[in-house]
Amino acid sequence: MELVNNSVTLREDRNLLVMTHLSQYLDFITGFGGLLVPLVIWLTTKDSVVGMEEHGKSVINFQLTLILYLIIGIPGILFFGLGILLLILAGVLSIVMPVVNAVKASNGESPSYFGTIRFIS
Repeated sequence: MELVNNSVTLREDRNLLVMTHLSQYLDFITGFGGLLVPLVIWLTTKDSVVGMEEHGKSVINFQLTLILYLIIGIPGILFFGLGILLLILAGVLSIVMPVVNAVKASNGESPSYFGTIRFIS
């Protein structure tokens, strides 16, 4: 009979949580890194960093929500121009919310992204 030790020690790394939120700005540089980099960070460290499960899910949900807003907003421009309001909202949220939640992560608080749809719960 073989015994396996499944205990995993969690470490507290608030700097990594902050970097996960701030890595969303890679969208403005590369166009796609804002989803890919937080996804990789979340998947590789969710079992070893305290709070990464919650923060990672919120970042991924926020990025997927922004993509959905863009998919709806671009054709929405043709319908009375209402899509432009959705695109402006998505742009403002994509600039403001990562900084707000990075500060929350550095203070040890839970993240909260405005207008986010919970794809991953």
